[in-house]
Amino acid sequence: MIINKLKEYKADFLLFTVAIAWGLTFLIVQDAIKNVEVFSFLFWRFSLACVIMFVISYKYFDQINKESVFYGCVLGVVLFAGFSTQTFGLLYVKSSIVAFITGFNVILVPFLALLFFKQKISKNVFLASLIALSGLYFLTMSGELQFAYGEILVLICALMFALHIVLTGQFSRKGNVFIIVCFQFLTVSVLSLIFSLSLEEVTFNVTFDYVFIKAVVITAIFATVYAFLIQTYMQQYTSASKTAIIFTMEPVSAALFGVYVGNEFLSSYQIFGAVLIILATLLAELKWKKKEEVVF
Repeated sequence: MIINKLKEYKADFLLFTVAIAWGLTFLIVQDAIKNVEVFSFLFWRFSLACVIMFVISYKYFDQINKESVFYGCVLGVVLFAGFSTQTFGLLYVKSSIVAFITGFNVILVPFLALLFFKQKISKNVFLASLIALSGLYFLTMSGELQFAYGEILVLICALMFALHIVLTGQFSRKGNVFIIVCFQFLTVSVLSLIFSLSLEEVTFNVTFDYVFIKAVVITAIFATVYAFLIQTYMQQYTSASKTAIIFTMEPVSAALFGVYVGNEFLSSYQIFGAVLIILATLLAELKWKKKEEVVF
């Protein structure tokens, strides 16, 4: 029991570092896509990540089977759908609102886990999800929330990211993690290439300047290979609901990084939102009495 609990704490901590990595690379990506179209950037990012991942995983190639390949491809499709709907949503909705609606996945995850895999929702995790969503509101919102075409796209994005977290938790226990991640990256890379060639003017002949190369290399290594390998491996030891709550630390780290590097300003409301998210991640770690534990 103690060993399992230590594994869970270790998993939660490493997932926390994933959220930090995503937050710290936000400004880097933002700068890169000013001059490079989104699907083209995703193609280069995930292609490099795919190469790195295949090098890391070569010793597991003898364990390639149709189940692990299938799991990786499914996760890749879902992840790409999340990126795509979020990207197109940004064409119609302010980025702050996109960030908030995307954060709805913290509420969607426990209900998807309950719906598809009969995972019960504990009281502290459900409460932590509500607190985290409230924190996201204060941290990110700077406009009027409506229910139009752009918002619907981003809501689909939130659903896809929630589904990705839930499926990752299930698939990581059934297949080889390294093979799953390899084929997840390959799927996103191929789909990004198809969409870039279909919708964008530039795919291969991008300008390989310092900003682009830095963004591709850093995001491929830290925000892709490290992040998704850790997520896939560590979700074997913790719940999908807790993972979603931990991942709400991404906008917190992005905001703090923006203050210290990008000379951005955090209002008192945003600071309050960040504190709520931190409290939510701590609350998710608590264990209440079993008779009070289950909400649904």
